[in-house]
Amino acid sequence: MELFVIFLIGVVAGVGGTLLWQWVVAQKKKPLDTARGKESLIERQKREKEEDKERIYGLLESNTPLTVGHVEMMLGIPESTATRYFDELEKEGKVRQVGTTGRDVHYERA
Repeated sequence: MELFVIFLIGVVAGVGGTLLWQWVVAQKKKPLDTARGKESLIERQKREKEEDKERIYGLLESNTPLTVGHVEMMLGIPESTATRYFDELEKEGKVRQVGTTGRDVHYERA
């Protein structure tokens, strides 16, 4: 009788463990946050990037030339990110680069 109870407990534990494992695997396959109706990480990053680019473009409305260093300090973003944003805005035709290299480079509205 005791052997049967031990066997029964083992079967229940095995089935329960298998079901739990399948549930964990299924949860990992769901996109992050979309299961809860929230914005995904990639969507949030895209939104923040566009917001930063719009802020840069807004800063240029005063017709004051901006440098990468200015944007880096004002938005609190790395220099490489500010440079990339300016490159993207330039490709979109919103800004133009004045100067070629070094400290003389600044950007203004196109």
